[in-house]
Amino acid sequence: MKKVIVITGGGSGMGLSTIKELGKEYTIVITGRTLSKLEKASEEYTKEGYEIYPYACDVSKKEEVKELAKFCKEKGEIVALIHAAGVSPHMGDAETIIKINALGTHYVDQAFKEVMKEGSVILNVSSMAAYLLPNMLLPTKHYTKIFNDEETFLKKLVKKSRSFGKKLETSLAYPISKNFVCWYTKRNAKDMYKKGIRIISVSPGNFETPMGELESAQGKDFLKNGAIVRFGKVEEIALLFKYLIDPRLSYLTGEDIICDGGCIGSLKTFSKKEQKKF
Repeated sequence: MKKVIVITGGGSGMGLSTIKELGKEYTIVITGRTLSKLEKASEEYTKEGYEIYPYACDVSKKEEVKELAKFCKEKGEIVALIHAAGVSPHMGDAETIIKINALGTHYVDQAFKEVMKEGSVILNVSSMAAYLLPNMLLPTKHYTKIFNDEETFLKKLVKKSRSFGKKLETSLAYPISKNFVCWYTKRNAKDMYKKGIRIISVSPGNFETPMGELESAQGKDFLKNGAIVRFGKVEEIALLFKYLIDPRLSYLTGEDIICDGGCIGSLKTFSKKEQKKF
């Protein structure tokens, strides 16, 4: 049976770069909201002999995600899911961001849990933004509502995102949604492993991607805090994804891996006065 890797958000950026690392060894299903974009992205790799199946899916829609999982199962044994689909603060309002980044993660992980077997792995892509808000601005007490009251979950997170008015709502919604992804990954580790599925998340910093370009102004402000003063290259994060889904890492689950050039580490351990010295 063919070994299948599913990459959501596979039409560009980190997801697209990951195909190059994994496509020669596995059958790849890439998904995103626009089929033409996916087909164009996979065309070059198909010419090189990669077996790639583009599939249009909006991860914020539960039924579409269920159909995606069914489609992927038909292609072979799903050994890994790399959930890289998401939107940035410049790509929608608070509700859109929460629906795609947070609810979407729940829909994708739960749907694929039903079609994946022992030894497989789910990798959720979060962001270093997950670590940037003070605890008082994180609606963590409402996170568990995702399991029994999705409507209230959405309302509470959107409301918290608007704590300082609509002008700043996306600047809060994005880190809240990504903080949720980290929390959700850790929360589900025990449940997933009942089926032998590992679940981990990765929090990238500023990378050279189309989404990263939209946030480049703010990203440059963070560069001065990192140990490595440049944006990351997509090839670097793709290699990390490849490593983390390796079945030999069978003891790694329920954890978030930060890959941000040392930015969060510096912000969390140096005082503002010390940061100015560098």
